Amino acid sequence: MILDFDKMDGLIPAVVQDADTGQVLMLGYVNAEALRHTEQTGRVTFFSRSKNRLWTKGETSGHYLTVVSLHPDCDQDALLIRARPDGPTCHRGTTSCFEQTEQTALPTAPVSFLAELERLVQRRQQHPEEEPNSYTAKLFQRGLPKIAQKVGEEAVETVIDAVAGNTAGLRGEAADLLYHLLVLLTASGLSLDDVVQVLRQRHTTIAAGERRE
Repeated sequence: MILDFDKMDGLIPAVVQDADTGQVLMLGYVNAEALRHTEQTGRVTFFSRSKNRLWTKGETSGHYLTVVSLHPDCDQDALLIRARPDGPTCHRGTTSCFEQTEQTALPTAPVSFLAELERLVQRRQQHPEEEPNSYTAKLFQRGLPKIAQKVGEEAVETVIDAVAGNTAGLRGEAADLLYHLLVLLTASGLSLDDVVQVLRQRHTTIAAGERRE
C-alpha cells in the first residue's frame, strides 16, 4: 500500500467505518509506523498527537477495532479503515464518536440495523452467560430444530397476513420472521453475508444473461 505521508508532515487522516453496518465510527491520524503496527497486529493503531506516541484504540478500555480491510483514497493522502468494534468506540460509551441526538441522528440503511442485530444474536450465542434469561439465549438453548420450527411458524403467519391484506400485522410478522431467520443462520454457522453473497452471485449471473440477450 502506497500512501503519501509527506503531504501532511508524516500524518494522514484515517476514517474508521464499521465493516458490517457501514456506520462511521471515528477519525484518527496515522503515520507510517502506526500503519505498520495496524497491519501487523490486526488492530487499529493511530499516532496520538496529544501523547506523541502510537496509540492502539482499546488499549485501555479493551474495546479494540479489529481490521477487516484498508482502503487509501485516490490521492493516497487519506485512509478508510473497515473494522469490527469490540464494544463502544467512543470514550463516552457510544457506538460512534460522531454526535447523535434525536434531532441529529444519522440515517442508516435497513441492512445496517440488521447487521447490528445479527451481531447481538451472535454474541448471545457465544456468551449466553451475559444475558441467560434473554429470549435469544433461550432459543439457542432449545437447539436448532426448535429454532427452525419457529422460522416455519413465523413464515406461515407472515403469509397469512400478506394474503389477508393486513399490512399492520404483516410488518410485525415479517419482523419476527427476519429475527428468527437470523437466529437460525447463526445456529447453522452461517451469516447474512453468506446469503448476500448468493444473492449477489445470482444478480451478476442474471445481469450478464440480460446483456447477452
